[in-house]
Amino acid sequence: MNALAITGAARLSVAALFGSLGLTAAAAQDIDLDVPFVPTPMEVVDKMLELAEVKEGDVVIDLGSGDGRIAIAAAKRGARAYGVDIDPVRIKEATENARKEGVSERATFREQNLFDTNISQADVITMYLLPSVNRDLRPRILDLRPGTRVVSHAFDMGEWQPDAQADVNGRNVYFWKVPAKVDGRWTIEHEGDTVNVALTQQYQLLKGTATVDGRDHPVQGKVDGDRVTIALGEGEARREFRGRVNGTTLEPLADGSTGGWTARRG
Repeated sequence: MNALAITGAARLSVAALFGSLGLTAAAAQDIDLDVPFVPTPMEVVDKMLELAEVKEGDVVIDLGSGDGRIAIAAAKRGARAYGVDIDPVRIKEATENARKEGVSERATFREQNLFDTNISQADVITMYLLPSVNRDLRPRILDLRPGTRVVSHAFDMGEWQPDAQADVNGRNVYFWKVPAKVDGRWTIEHEGDTVNVALTQQYQLLKGTATVDGRDHPVQGKVDGDRVTIALGEGEARREFRGRVNGTTLEPLADGSTGGWTARRG
């Protein structure tokens, strides 16, 4: 993370700052980049990759890649890692560091505005930016493939609560999994009943109403990547449906939830 001292205390990522201002790499070079560089401690890097379950074959995109240590560590786990940063000095440094660590073929870096970066192919997004930049990126991240993993050092994403969080020697690490979009109306057929469900979605949390035989029941649920849990009723009348989103249907999971059901949108 490139840092810029503000009012003697706050530290801002240069890559994030330029991105938030919408500056291109060429424009950035007209700005004095002689600012302190604040790297993510390696124990934090390790926790980030652990929470994101980075593994061989993953595509990892590090936004604001600094000296490249996150991308390089991901490459050492067998991932193909791409780092972007607005600072050409950091890109040169990261590229040289990858060469020294013997992962140049799996960890590459590009001088680029992070808001211009194509992140659609990512399995994992890593970030050490700013709260405001995280929030600006949030809509793009939420449009990624369900199940894409996102991990951030130090800063959260506002109203989108993390799925997991860790403290590493006083430093926060946040983890999210991009949820499938399942709000709207679903029809569930179960044991001769037609259950009409209207869902509203707040990131990974669901609530709504289910109508069975003319009676309304409150619904609660959760989205975990492309997996969805919908629960209604209480006690012996409780029904819980757990399935995986497949286009306009939910495919039941064989994990002990209510069996013998089908679900489709509409």
